[in-house]
Amino acid sequence: MFADLHQLSHHAAWRRQLEMLLESAGEGIYGIDLRGRCIFINRAGAEMLGYSADEVLGRNMHYLIHHSHADAALMPVHDCRIFKAFKEGQGCRVEDEVLWRRDGSAFPAEYASYPIRDGETVVGAVVTFTDITERKRTQAALQVAHAELERRVAERTAELSTANLQLRQARDGLRRLSAHMNSVREEERAHIARDIHDDLGASLTAMQLELNWLRQRLDQQPEMLAHIDAALEIGATAMGAVRRILNDLRPGVLDHLGLWAALECLLQDVQARGGLRCSFVCPPAVERCRLGREAEIAVYRIVQEVLTNVQRHAGAGRVALLARALDRDLVIAVEDDGCGMRVPAQPTSFGLLGMHERARAIGGELSIDSEPGRGTVVSLRLPGVLA
Repeated sequence: MFADLHQLSHHAAWRRQLEMLLESAGEGIYGIDLRGRCIFINRAGAEMLGYSADEVLGRNMHYLIHHSHADAALMPVHDCRIFKAFKEGQGCRVEDEVLWRRDGSAFPAEYASYPIRDGETVVGAVVTFTDITERKRTQAALQVAHAELERRVAERTAELSTANLQLRQARDGLRRLSAHMNSVREEERAHIARDIHDDLGASLTAMQLELNWLRQRLDQQPEMLAHIDAALEIGATAMGAVRRILNDLRPGVLDHLGLWAALECLLQDVQARGGLRCSFVCPPAVERCRLGREAEIAVYRIVQEVLTNVQRHAGAGRVALLARALDRDLVIAVEDDGCGMRVPAQPTSFGLLGMHERARAIGGELSIDSEPGRGTVVSLRLPGVLA
């Protein structure tokens, strides 16, 4: 590139190198003296301003290209940050002003101005500048795109918020409906149980009384006695079935003696029917706690459903019902030593869904801890119910 420089003096060679570097630069570069007059400008700078280099040399650069703000308001020379480089002897870099072309049009510019020193004396300033119109246009487009994105995000967020509100309202409505259906179901069970007890139970009792009266008068007829004894046995079986059905529909002990006695009777019945070894632990402080009619029915039904699942699916030999106090919270846990299961992230079966909904309806929380091969623990926690 500099093959012919050996023909020039050292000073001339150095000057030639500087001239070639300035002409090769893509940015505009010019220098000014202490009066602000242009002492040199490269080709890129002159073309950017719409002048030839000769037309710029010797002219005051502030009044030529930096005389006004972007809104065309006059910029006094004492506010010119380019001139401050030699007036104050400090460099600066600016990205928020415009420069003016020969045709009167302006362009956003990024420029830097640094003092030229001769030893310790400032003799002028050198300025590099770049037309950043495309950058500004890109930034503006990005800002528009960002604003549009923000608008769409806001709209989508509002839509999602509305959908979430509707979903919460629907979920709350379903839970209220579920609680109402459970209440109606319990009332209907109680009504059916009363009807069975009053009508069918009374009829079976009367039938057994009549059969016993008839048996006492047929002592000498063995064949008739055998049939009467068979009828009495059928009646006793029917009475047992009626009592079991009544207990399943609405355990009388729950209404008369409370939750804890009803749970103890439920465990005794499960042990008598299926051979499970059942245990019940309820400290006196917990046993004195009454939860209210609706809550006690819900707890009883949850425990009843858990025990039914243990009998049907767990293959367990032992089950324990544990009631304990944690501060003012009541925790009721049913533990078995059965085959266990993989607990789903969300309950899917109607039995599990029903237990969870009953727990929520009374302000409680139901949790299941189980893994295949190590049994299952179902816990119901009722916060703040203990005095």
